[in-house]
This record gives sequence, structure tokens and C-alpha cells, in this order.
Amino acid sequence: MPRLTLAANDRRLLWIALAVLFILRLAALFTTPFTDTTEARYAEIARKMVETNNWVTPQYDYGIPFWAKPPLSSWTSAIGIRIFGSNEFGARIFVLATAFAVLALLFHWIKRWRGRDQAILSTVILSSTIIFYVAAAAVMTDLSMMAGTTLAMVAFWNAMRSPDRRRLWGHLFFVGIGIGLLAKGPVAVVMAGIPIGAWVLLRNQWRNTWQYIPWITGSLLGLCIAAPWYLLAELRTPGFLQYFLYGEHIQRFLVSGWEGDLYGNAHSEPLGMIWIYWLIAAAPWSFLALAAFFRPRLAARTIFRSEDDLPFYLLLWILAPLVFFSPARNIIATYVITGIPAAALLIPELRGLLRRSDDLPARSLRPILGLATGLSMLIFAYSMIVFASFPDHAPKHSQKPIVLDSLGQHPEANLHYWRSRQYSAEFYSQGRAQPIETIADLELLRSNNQLDYLAVRPKDFKTLPDWVSKSFTPVSTHQGTTLLLEISQSDTPLTLSKK
Repeated sequence: MPRLTLAANDRRLLWIALAVLFILRLAALFTTPFTDTTEARYAEIARKMVETNNWVTPQYDYGIPFWAKPPLSSWTSAIGIRIFGSNEFGARIFVLATAFAVLALLFHWIKRWRGRDQAILSTVILSSTIIFYVAAAAVMTDLSMMAGTTLAMVAFWNAMRSPDRRRLWGHLFFVGIGIGLLAKGPVAVVMAGIPIGAWVLLRNQWRNTWQYIPWITGSLLGLCIAAPWYLLAELRTPGFLQYFLYGEHIQRFLVSGWEGDLYGNAHSEPLGMIWIYWLIAAAPWSFLALAAFFRPRLAARTIFRSEDDLPFYLLLWILAPLVFFSPARNIIATYVITGIPAAALLIPELRGLLRRSDDLPARSLRPILGLATGLSMLIFAYSMIVFASFPDHAPKHSQKPIVLDSLGQHPEANLHYWRSRQYSAEFYSQGRAQPIETIADLELLRSNNQLDYLAVRPKDFKTLPDWVSKSFTPVSTHQGTTLLLEISQSDTPLTLSKK
């Protein structure tokens, strides 16, 4: 297939689209608050890491270890918090830097094998997918794992196909594996191992793989990166390895509604739901990729008869998480993220599917690029504006307004949440917000000789004892949560609805 050649105007539009996406994402660092539960939880774990100066064991709560994930993403956010303060920018900035590193790696890789024009097109496709845009500066573990698996996949290919600097790329393959182990654990090895193993098997590359990859020194390098933390974590909190390796990596995926989860509720989805998640996560470009189903012969010729076999390698990379998680019920949408870079790289390879010849003129790309990037920018801008200006109507909630109200009026007061733990409240209150689960603990507020706030969700009003209406008065309501202040410090009467 001839290399993609873009007109100067098309190339300029792609760079502009990439710049606009960057500006939108950078602005969202400041304007989008941490929402419950995922991002706020990981942000609070990173904040506690800095506050307690415990960089070995992530903490679910003070003194309670968080065994569900390794600490790489927490380290990334904690370093930002240490440098820039406990705020959205500090927790997210180095996550965004990681996303840029992934884009740069893929750009230079595809530039070498397919040229500069296809490299910039692939970069824009990846940047404008829903899941990458969200993960690019979200305090979660997924982007860190994707960075590790992407490095491993790129490095393996270069080690196999590039005689020059083969040893360097071979060792970088194991660096990627080590990063994945620190980001999310053995599942990262599986996500890289499945497509690589399938490619080696189907292309009979056993001998070359054994000769070109530095298995001994590379494995030692990967172990030096990841193993020390695993051993130290087990020594600090015995039981970690059993829960993490067996519970989180076996029972979580094989047991529907797994009840052993210490940190949340297990998800029970229909079998094969991972494919629907992929369509959503890779949108809007995933729907363009569906064109392959309407021209299967041309798609097969493009993927299986390439001179360097790169399209087939990318296809296996895409399919790895989809095939692996198809029989699993306890899954979420972010499980597809490791294959998204490959999808962004493969879509330009399939440009011949859009017309009868393989050579697609640059002008034919304009409406496709305009529709996809324009739709992405519209969705992203809308999301940013809603969170910044109309938080009560946002699709996910944050307790930041409640915390700011409490700090603005009585910063010395205690903040409690009735029968709900809100990680965003803990983060924005610097750990001051604490949940109250029982009536007995609620009774203690009457005799602690301190000023107290009580935050209550509408569905929980009916569980409050009657005396609360005589002791607290409403201050404000945001996103369905009402902030109450002890009435002894206020002249406003209280009316609570228990509907």
C-alpha cells in the first residue's frame, strides 16, 4: 500500500485539531473537579501518600492499606501534589505528561514505518477517542498501564524488525513490562503477552524471538523495576500478595459479583460486554472502523498481505483485551484501553475500505476528519463547560461545592457525611470530611462541644433520627447533597423532608 500523503492544508488542520484538543484537556485540568468515586478515590489516595509520607503502601483510609492496585499512578499524582499542591492541577499534570509521552512514542514509531503524515493522523485519532481523552489527565491506573503495554508492544516490534539498536529496544520491552507491573499488576503482562505470543505463533517467529530479545538481562531489568515494591509491600502489610494476585487477578474476573472485593462493589455484566465497551471507548473512530465488515476481502488483503505485517500485529494488539475479557462478567469500560493505541494506528491502514482503490486521496479524508474531530471537540467542550459552570447538572457528582461552603463559613467546624463516604469531600477538605455510619456515632455530635456540619443525601433523610431537625439547619444543597450546620450556631429554622 502506498504511503499516505496529505495536502498541506489537511496536514495543517490536523495539527490545529491536535492543538485544540490539548488546550481543551489542559483547561479541564483546572475546571473539572474530582468526581466520585473513581478519580476522587485515587486522588485522595495520592494526597494521603504525601500527607503521611508513606510512599510504599497506598492507603484506602488512614492506616488502612489499599491492596487493589500497585502504586505507580499514585506516585505520579503524589509527585504532582508535592510540587504543585493538593489541587486538581497537581494531581493530574504528570498524568497528562504520561499521555504526551505515549503520543510521542507512537508518533515517532509510525513516522518511521509509515511516514510523517500517517503518524500525525494516527496521533489525532488516538487523542480524539473518548477513552484516551478522559484517561489522558484522569487520576486513575489505566493510563499508566497503557503506557507500559504500549512501550512493550512498540519495543518488541522494533527489536524484531530493526537490526540497528535491537538490543536497546529489546531491553525497553522489559522496561514496558516493569512499568505495567507497577501500574496494574500481572494483567499488564497478559495484555502484552497475548498479542505478541499470537503473532510469534502465527508467523513462526520462535527462533527470531529467542535470538533478538535479551531474555535473561531483560527479565532481570524488569524484575529490578517491579519486584522490590512487591516484596516491600508484602513485608509492610502481610497478606497483600495473596489478595492482589489471587483475588484481584483471578476471582475478580471469574466470579460474577465477586464478594471478596475490599474496596467497592463487583460489576456483573453480560458476557461479551467488553466489545460494546470498545465501541464506546474508541468512538467516534470505532464506527469508522466498522467499515471493514462491509468490505471484508479488502480488509483481509490490507491486514494479512502487508509487506511488513504491521497491520496484522496491530489487529492482534486490538483483539487482546477483547478476547481475554469476553468470558469475564466483572468488567468496566476502561479494560479495553490497552488496545486503543493499536486501533488508532490501524484505522489509517484501512483507508482503502472507503473507496474502490487502495490509494485514498487526501481530500477524501477531510469530511471524515472534520466529522470525527469536530464531534470529539464538541463533546469535550460541552463536558468541560458543564462541570465548570453547571456542576449540579453534571453526569457525575463532586462534593467540592459542599466542602467549599463549609470552609467558607466555618473552616474550624468538623464535616461529616451521613451513611456515605465521598472521596471528593475527603480530598477537598484535606481529610477532614469523615463518614458517620451509625446512630450512636451521630449522637456523639451532640456532646462533642465542637461545631459540626452534616452532609446528607436525599434518600438518607428518612434514616435520620427526629432530634436532628432540632439540632441542625440547612446551609446549601449541591448535586443532591444537603449541607446542615448545628443550629446552636445559626438563627435559621430547619425543615427536613423525609419523602
